Amino acid sequence: MDLTEGTQYEKDGRAKKMMLWFGIVSLLMAFAGWTSAYIVSSSREDWLSDLELPSSFFISTGVIIISSITYILAKNAIQKGNKSTCTKLLWATLVLGIVFVVLQFRGFSEMVAQGYYFTGPTSNIKLSYVFLIAMVHIVHVAAGIISLLVVLYNQMKGKYSATRFLGISLGATFWHFLDLLWVYLMLFMMFVK
Repeated sequence: MDLTEGTQYEKDGRAKKMMLWFGIVSLLMAFAGWTSAYIVSSSREDWLSDLELPSSFFISTGVIIISSITYILAKNAIQKGNKSTCTKLLWATLVLGIVFVVLQFRGFSEMVAQGYYFTGPTSNIKLSYVFLIAMVHIVHVAAGIISLLVVLYNQMKGKYSATRFLGISLGATFWHFLDLLWVYLMLFMMFVK
């Protein structure tokens, strides 16, 4: 199919999807840079190899995975024309997203309580990377929450239907990316000591 063919809605949809994927690739490159720097820095003498990640990080991982499932179910519901179920599932996704952020900050508090700091005399390069990577991810989750609020607002205004749900689809794609990114980051921080 020629990219210039189709209705204006279809053309707009293709353009918005392309912009989203450019953004996702940019984010992947940034996180690849940080994780590469983490690996390179792990050979330093002052590298802390026995850091235990906070339990809140593990709980938040489960929460963000569940939130991706609720977003998938919301998209499926609107595709079937079930607007009420879609709205409820979008609200559930929003609550889970907020819980994820709260758990992340609790994880930071757990690290500080153990005497681990982002900077200062008691900090360590590994801790700085863990704080940095998690904080930058939280900033992007905040962007995901804002996009989810826009999707929820549009859903409640009746802008989506079984045949027109581009906003939900774009929001879900970004949300799933954030989910997979966090799972990758957790596995990375667990296994790259």
